[in-house]
Amino acid sequence: MRKIVALGMIAAALGVAACNTVSGMGRDIQAAGQAITGTSESVRR
Repeated sequence: MRKIVALGMIAAALGVAACNTVSGMGRDIQAAGQAITGTSESVRR
């Protein structure tokens, strides 16, 4: 029973860490997209 609880806690910790990583990556990609959009609008003008 202890092994199951320990494995569950480890899986939950890894899941939370993965969500934070994916969320951070999404924000980075969004910021890069906004920079590209701003640059292309500047060049177009």
